[in-house]
Amino acid sequence: MASNTTMERCASLDQPGWLELRLALWTDASAEDHRGYMAISLAQPERFLSLMMYDASRQPIAFIEGSIRTDYVNGTESSPVGFVEGVYVVPSWRRHGVARALYAAIGDWAKARGCRELASDALVDNQTSQHAHRALGFVETERVVYFSKKL
Repeated sequence: MASNTTMERCASLDQPGWLELRLALWTDASAEDHRGYMAISLAQPERFLSLMMYDASRQPIAFIEGSIRTDYVNGTESSPVGFVEGVYVVPSWRRHGVARALYAAIGDWAKARGCRELASDALVDNQTSQHAHRALGFVETERVVYFSKKL
């Protein structure tokens, strides 16, 4: 992990930087939408884990959110499965080991809850995320195209 950084579990809706980094990652949701998901996450600590990473001056530099999924997770062979729901590292801190440390923490958390696999996903056109996943030891298992039809 990058020197002079700290990692901590999100403990309240007012966790410094959590909402701001979620808004940076998932730009299509409102702050109210994000707060709703954050509240659900906080209410189920055995099922969800949200971690923040801060620099030496306690400025938020990254976050990761993970869950324990018991439904089928594409490309996995076991259940339950730890799943990385999202991760964001501010651009100036990328390629400094921050994401690696966050993924390791989610993996340890999932393993402690009986998971034998950690899964994640990336959009088909997000080559940066796909490259990062491979660099972190993930193996691509399949590609899926989703469809929808109005009824």
